[in-house]
Amino acid sequence: MNSNNKQSNKWLALINIPFQMGLIIFFGVMLGQWLDEKYKIEGSTLTIIVSLLAVFLALYNVIQQVNKLNKDK
Repeated sequence: MNSNNKQSNKWLALINIPFQMGLIIFFGVMLGQWLDEKYKIEGSTLTIIVSLLAVFLALYNVIQQVNKLNKDK
């Protein structure tokens, strides 16, 4: 039963990953848009930069979580 419980916890962690990625990227885009409006920057430059940083941060987060799940094996 303990092994089955660990397996279900891993599935829950894997199911949460897309939601975490989505939230990180969403808030990155919102921050970039806010910065573009605040500093009156043409062409959404800061939105693009902050969005890309958010994507890399989300990917880094996923890699860390998957590595942790593999170590707990």
